[in-house]
Amino acid sequence: MFGGKEHTVTAIRRKDDSIEYFHLPKKQHPLSAKLRKIPFIRGIVALVESAGVGSKHLTFSSDRYDVLPGEEVETEEETSKLAMVIGVAAVGVLSFLFSKFVFTLVPVFIAELFSPIASGKTAQILLESFFKLALLLGYLGLISMTPFIKRVFQYHGAEHKVINAYECGLPLTVENIQAQSRLHYRCGSSFILFTVIVGMFIYFLVPTDPLWLRVVNRILLIPVVLGISFEVLQVTNAVRSIPVLKYLGYPGLWLQLLTTKEPDDEQVEVAIKSFEKLLEVEEFGVEAMAVPEVKEDDVVISVQS
Repeated sequence: MFGGKEHTVTAIRRKDDSIEYFHLPKKQHPLSAKLRKIPFIRGIVALVESAGVGSKHLTFSSDRYDVLPGEEVETEEETSKLAMVIGVAAVGVLSFLFSKFVFTLVPVFIAELFSPIASGKTAQILLESFFKLALLLGYLGLISMTPFIKRVFQYHGAEHKVINAYECGLPLTVENIQAQSRLHYRCGSSFILFTVIVGMFIYFLVPTDPLWLRVVNRILLIPVVLGISFEVLQVTNAVRSIPVLKYLGYPGLWLQLLTTKEPDDEQVEVAIKSFEKLLEVEEFGVEAMAVPEVKEDDVVISVQS
């Protein structure tokens, strides 16, 4: 999946080896557009929107994975389809929030178990951050071993390779793209790691005792940590060309060693198709999708060999 200023496009390879596209225009509520201009708040808005959009694209892909064209189960009524789209977006947002709560609060209780031998505020925060990082890395490492997620991470790597080749001004060929790194500074995976680092420093500003207060302030600080982490991600991307400051973004790049995998040539071909289609849609509008009718919510995409 690739996103531009006005559109997002996903390309998938069907079981009959054809390529099918899924497109969503970026529609922003006026309030959302205003909030996106406010530092520290814009990151939270971007995350919520990305979770909803990403869920729709992933659902499209998973519904058609290993299924021949024409065998898909389509929703018969438009109202049901709209409800499904809204439901998928809501599930994406709620899943993100739930996981954030889990990765924020579980380390608190684990660190508390060590309070008899590490009772000081500094020791507790360091332990909490360590367990949060261990939980994150363990979770990513575990799911990356499943066939489905491994395939998703391979396509994730293919996306990064295509972007790196494009930003280097190289022709988008499989050979040029495979020579690129699968890591990229602007990746959302980097953001996840920054929430651990930023959170550790913020927690030093609030009390850790008693435990109930610690739990409450961790919950209340979630949007603060998210907002600041997003700005840190923006800064690390802005200074990535400066010799010394470029290392600020390295922790996030290291995490991408888990969230991306080396793609094969066929996966890179799909990524190229997706990116090229996005460039067409950004330049020419939805007409580039070559469909007779554009629906308000989702665009029904043509199949190209």
